[in-house]
Amino acid sequence: MRKLLLASLIILTAIALLARLYYLQVVSDISDKNIEQDVAIEAVYDYPERGYIYDRNGNLLVANQPAYDIMIIPREVKDIDTLEFCSLLNITKEDFTQRFHKARTYSPIKPSVFIPQLSKEEYAILQEKMRKYNGFYIQKRSLRHYLTHVGGNILGYISEVNERDMARNPYYQSGELIGRQGVEMQYEEYLRGKKGVKYLQKDRFNRQIGRYKDGLYDTLPVPGKDVHLTIDEDLQAYGELLMQKKHGGIVAIEPKTGEILALVSAPTYDPNLLVGRKRSKNYTALYNDSIAKPLYDRGLLAEYPPGSPFKIITALIGLQEGIIDEHTSFSCNGGYRYGSRIMRCHCGRASNQLDYGIAKSCNSYFANTYRKTIEKFPSSKEGMDVWHSHVKSFGLGDFLGYDLPAGRPGKIPNSDLYDRLYGKNRWGPTFNISNAIGQGESVTTPIQLANVFAAVANRGFFYTPHIIKKINNEPIKFEEYVKPKYTTIDSKHFEPIIQGMHKAYTDGTARGAQMEGINIGAKTGTAENYVRVNGVRMQLTDHSIFVAFAPIEDPKIAIAVFVENGYYGARVAGPIASLMIEKYLKGEITRTHLEKRMLEKSLEEEYAKPYSGKPFTINR
Repeated sequence: MRKLLLASLIILTAIALLARLYYLQVVSDISDKNIEQDVAIEAVYDYPERGYIYDRNGNLLVANQPAYDIMIIPREVKDIDTLEFCSLLNITKEDFTQRFHKARTYSPIKPSVFIPQLSKEEYAILQEKMRKYNGFYIQKRSLRHYLTHVGGNILGYISEVNERDMARNPYYQSGELIGRQGVEMQYEEYLRGKKGVKYLQKDRFNRQIGRYKDGLYDTLPVPGKDVHLTIDEDLQAYGELLMQKKHGGIVAIEPKTGEILALVSAPTYDPNLLVGRKRSKNYTALYNDSIAKPLYDRGLLAEYPPGSPFKIITALIGLQEGIIDEHTSFSCNGGYRYGSRIMRCHCGRASNQLDYGIAKSCNSYFANTYRKTIEKFPSSKEGMDVWHSHVKSFGLGDFLGYDLPAGRPGKIPNSDLYDRLYGKNRWGPTFNISNAIGQGESVTTPIQLANVFAAVANRGFFYTPHIIKKINNEPIKFEEYVKPKYTTIDSKHFEPIIQGMHKAYTDGTARGAQMEGINIGAKTGTAENYVRVNGVRMQLTDHSIFVAFAPIEDPKIAIAVFVENGYYGARVAGPIASLMIEKYLKGEITRTHLEKRMLEKSLEEEYAKPYSGKPFTINR
């Protein structure tokens, strides 16, 4: 019995030892999760080529170029001539110490970037001498190579990850690159690819002795995916050219798809400035330019009063609610009077029907429409909420859901706002009558206003604006970009509106934008421009606004142009919009005199002026 017990203990012990060995070597193999934590194993990464970026016509916008990083493993840095090394790298001893400390803080045993983005010439000088400097080696990677000088606000840039990036996503390690702003940021996971890795075994003297497990757990890099944008490079470049020496934004959309054809922010910057070792210095200069603000995407972020283009929404709501029809007429005689106040008008007509109300941008016509819309309901609160719901259905007061990381929602007022301002049941439509003409508490971004007129061009629906067209040459399949969104306005009400916009183009405020062979629906706008200085509200030169779509019969482009301090809509924004339409639809410019005038038009003196406007007092 004792012999049997002893034999059983020996057998059980042997089984336990074998099970433990099996667990350690197979089940809980170090390669499972903790391979990179083992000090006897060094992970060497192989970085993939980042995906290319093309425009809608297949023009290559962004490719790659080789670059070289000097990597450091702090624990292995021994017996080097620091002064000689600093001289080769053109850095100071203090800089060396600071970089070494940063790398050691990150990890004494893991590699990190010591000097990023050496040029080919610098690499050629250093590669033969690196063997003298224990703990340092050169790693090849790719940087962006821009084959275009436009669209910096669209493309974005790449830069080294920071601690916040690494904490948010464990994929990244110190020294790696990540997309910032624009497409590079929005589509980072597609563009970056997947890095490969080689695991190298080390002996007790910290010398490499070969691949860990003969490379069983090594992986190859997976290249990033190419992306095709909806942007038309030629149209984008032309828009940026026209907006030189001006501040503002242009957004052009293809109504049938929601594809963004151009997204101009002015002033802008050349994306090539944010590549390589000079990126940080150039970025700082761009960031600190508080007047031009080239990094501020005015097409997505700038919020302006929509001005007279908003009258189109006022009219559509009036039609939907049965307040007006295309034959409804309102008197003007210089403005809309309510109580002892007047909203002045310059339409020059004693009365207007809907078409001429739009064509001549009659304030009185739309003030009457707005007031009657609110007063249709038992209370101003109910009327205001109905109005608010209609306006929101056009995508205003919302981020729209487009695929770029920057944006502002704008603002569309509702009854709660006026309850807070004036008290419940203590206000009516004359308290906010300026909403009728896009001057009240409403503010919009250029992309929102372009989207509104894409919806008008489509007779009542729109697609979410987006900038991605293909990924790896496959058309996008994102549901949010292919599913239409409908406004609360019946499609039948858009025809008289479109005819009124066409009359504005042929015989109204937008007639200066006429060109041969293209029927356009257009609306001019002038947005009042106020700033507050030392607590006093000051009025500056108005913003110039123009919205349009063309051709009316089969709309291929809807556009919104905002020019800051450009004065009335037909002065600057209108000519720029019409030239953009002609460029896109005809491929060439026939009105060279108009083009020359816009190219030479500068508003820099306007922007350089101190605040010299007159104090403005709100009279409710």
